[in-house]
Formats: sequence, C-alpha cells, structure tokens
Amino acid sequence: MLISYKHNFMFVHIAKTGGTSIRAALRGYRWGWPYTPVLALCSLASQMTRPRHKLGIKFPRHAKAIAAREMLPAEVYDNLFKFVVVRNPWDLQVSSYHHLKREHPQVVARVDSFEAFLDLKFGAERDYNFLLDISAELQSDYVVDLHGNLIVDYIARYESLEADFAEACRRIGISQPPLPHHRKASDRTHYREYYSDRTRELVAHHYAADIERFGYGF
Repeated sequence: MLISYKHNFMFVHIAKTGGTSIRAALRGYRWGWPYTPVLALCSLASQMTRPRHKLGIKFPRHAKAIAAREMLPAEVYDNLFKFVVVRNPWDLQVSSYHHLKREHPQVVARVDSFEAFLDLKFGAERDYNFLLDISAELQSDYVVDLHGNLIVDYIARYESLEADFAEACRRIGISQPPLPHHRKASDRTHYREYYSDRTRELVAHHYAADIERFGYGF
C-alpha cells in the first residue's frame, strides 16, 4: 500500500498486477507532508523488526483497503482517491509460477510442472502448509469492506495498465510520471497455453468471486 497524504491518494497493491512499477512511479509523491519525517521513522522501525511489521506501525506492502479503512479517521480515508490494479486470475497464476521459479526456486522445488503447482494451491490434495505466495488470495478481498461493499474509487486493469494508470493520475490531479517496467517477464508464453480443462476449472472455482466482480473470463 502506498499513501500520499499531501496529494490525497492511496494505491492498494495486489501482488503480480504491475504494482511494483506503479509504486516506483508514485513513490516521490509520499513526501512533502508535515508528518513525513514521522512516517519515515515508522517505516524504518517496521523494516528492522523480524518478522517485518511486527510492531504494527506501518501498512504492509500488500495491505488490503479494509486495513486503511479501519485504521485511518473516516474523514481522512474518505478524502483519499483509492485505486487498485486487478488481473485476469488465470494469467495471474502463470505469472506467480514463473516469478517463484525465478526468484524463489526453493519454494517450488517440490513441483515439476504448472499443473502440479496449481494442484498444491487449489486441488483436492492441496497442502495448506506449503508456502507459495499471496497470489492465492482473492483480489476482490482487497477492495471491499467486511460486508462486501466496494471501498475503493477506481479499479484499473493490468491488461490496460498504461491507459488506466494515466486515468488514475488524472483523477489524482498529477502529471503522469513514466511507468517503469519492473519485473517484466520474458520466460513465459500466453497464459492459455498452460491450462488443461481441469486446471482451468481449478482456477475458475477458486477465483469465482473475482471473476464475477471484475468480469474476467478465460
């Protein structure tokens, strides 16, 4: 999560949706607020704890909107322009698989295929103790309150990231900064090529709420 109190916006960062690039583009807008030095010290203290954020003095990188809604004064939260980027769930799982193979190979050492990867996450014999990454969480959970009501102002799409980021900047009221291509994958093909009918349905079942809310299809 990235919040600018000076420019009144909040970016909710869902994993594997281009959020690292957006955070890099908007990072400079966090500064220039009277309490910026306090926030910087809190961030440093949070990073120094093990595990990180043990002190509970900072919103984690992938905090959900409900965390800010519960912690911030209502008038502060309501005054923020709150936006998020979502991604096709089938594409997101392919991205997660290759990300782990590249950067955390020890995590996926037990799997020898994308199908086995999905079985461990969503299959009948799923291993709840097998730590993969947070891409198994529902994207819709990042944008709703405890009653399922939408609590963000704008939902951008990974599939049209450049145009939607430009729209977010327009609504914030800032000039659009360059959007760097952080963690751009070059080791994969189109996501549809990874799926069988069975694995396609595994993802469809797990992400049914996302598919309905955001209108995605295979």
